[in-house]
Amino acid sequence: MFPDVIDTRPLRRAVDNGLNWVVRNWGTELEAAASPLLRLLNAIEQLLLATPWWLIIAILVGVAWLATRRWQLPLVVFLSMIFLGVMDLWRDAMVTTALMIAATLTAIVISIPIGVWMSRSTRVRQIVTPVLDLMQTMPSFVYLIPTVMIFGPGRIPALIATIVYASPPLMRLTDLGLRNVDPAVMEASQAFGATPTQKLFGVQIPLALPTILAGVNQTTMMALAMVVIASMIGAGGLGYQVLQGIGRLEVSRGLFAGLGIVALAIIFDRITQAYGKRLQARIGISEAR
Repeated sequence: MFPDVIDTRPLRRAVDNGLNWVVRNWGTELEAAASPLLRLLNAIEQLLLATPWWLIIAILVGVAWLATRRWQLPLVVFLSMIFLGVMDLWRDAMVTTALMIAATLTAIVISIPIGVWMSRSTRVRQIVTPVLDLMQTMPSFVYLIPTVMIFGPGRIPALIATIVYASPPLMRLTDLGLRNVDPAVMEASQAFGATPTQKLFGVQIPLALPTILAGVNQTTMMALAMVVIASMIGAGGLGYQVLQGIGRLEVSRGLFAGLGIVALAIIFDRITQAYGKRLQARIGISEAR
């Protein structure tokens, strides 16, 4: 055994007492600040549940067709959605989709401005990069502890933990995409008298959009990967079905719910990848396939 060099119990107590102090003194304010996230999640979920199943399938198949102009991906999307309906997983799939969409939208709002800031400041990048490294290497269960202590079990801590877990790839890829824009293009825009804002929104972001969209793809996949863990604190959806399958030793329940998560992952992954490839082909980064 490693020798006891220092007594870590005072440090542990200090951390626990500090978080308890935050809960006692700022719990109400933090819940009020997080309430817009809950309203967003509830609005998306109610919209998905109120929309007829055939309309959702038609929209996703149409989006897949517009992304690829081929029949293969729309067929995969159609069969995946039919599988969710036939296996009686439709409602849980919509709850999971609502959590994923709410987390992804919030991550986009937070991550893209930070990524832009990182691309424009080396100092900011040096500060933020270690934080992103920590966020990506920290076990996902750890995110649940402070959020549950502050908000209690429920949908808000599940959504916040999902956002924290899913945001780093989009920040990194936004920064990377903006920094990799051809310097000759930037010099040409400056020669035409473009302001920094015009260069950012008129040149850098359009050229970096395929890379940014790849970040959105990764954020979406990481949000879906968090649904099973988030179900432990009240997120519901397909992750809760997997959790019930584990608790009750019902292999079929866990298996089919897991396949439902895979189906959703395939749908959103293939659609966002297809749009990224079309954008790359449109701006000449790669050839269309």
